[in-house]
Amino acid sequence: YNYQHPKTEVFNIVINKQTVHNEQPLKVVSVSDVHLGYGTDKKELKQYVEMINAQQPDLILIGGDLIDNSVVPLYEEKMMEELAELKAPLGIYMVPGNHEYISGIRKSMQFINETPIRLLRDNVVTLPGGIQIIGRDDRSNKSRLSLQKLVKNIDPAKPVILLDHQPYNLSDTENAGIDLQFSGHTHRGQVWPVSLITDHLFDQSYGYRKWGNSHIYVSSGLSLWGPPFRIGTDSELVVFNITCK
Repeated sequence: YNYQHPKTEVFNIVINKQTVHNEQPLKVVSVSDVHLGYGTDKKELKQYVEMINAQQPDLILIGGDLIDNSVVPLYEEKMMEELAELKAPLGIYMVPGNHEYISGIRKSMQFINETPIRLLRDNVVTLPGGIQIIGRDDRSNKSRLSLQKLVKNIDPAKPVILLDHQPYNLSDTENAGIDLQFSGHTHRGQVWPVSLITDHLFDQSYGYRKWGNSHIYVSSGLSLWGPPFRIGTDSELVVFNITCK
């Protein structure tokens, strides 16, 4: 039941920086760990897309592991057709997770290029109005750029959102002046008592926490990996209503 009925978590975030258009809060729908493949099929993807679109987001963020272990079932079921139904006027941005590398990063990139999703690998994007998105490549890439190098490409006077699949070294996020970080990867352990292990491995293995001026959220994931059930954890979709002032 916990797997098949994802929760919707809503957070109102205030960032003390100005943007050009800040009359209304920016609605950002964020998901991670969808794990599309033989386990999470096109039928389930359709339900996820409908859930996301029902929120009428301004922006959609995907925190990695959109793909499970292979792109083969995604092509077999033409899952790009469902992903093409995602709607967000400011765009859909994603970073790779470790499973995009397990699936073959080049093949994963090729599939994502056939969808409206823009894949960020150590890139910075500035949205209309001035909000900046830093998309870090997954730590599976041993030569990915450091966060310190990436922030050299931003304007610190404007809001900064960081997408980084695996929530390690969160003190670096605080020190870099990131306003909001969204991560996944942990699944919150997925099945208790594995949750106790993830709590030990990560400084923040799930949920919301403020590190200095940085808002950090680690999602338990919209879907899951392996057996289709959860014990003591929930699948979730996360909505951030961001006000800049």
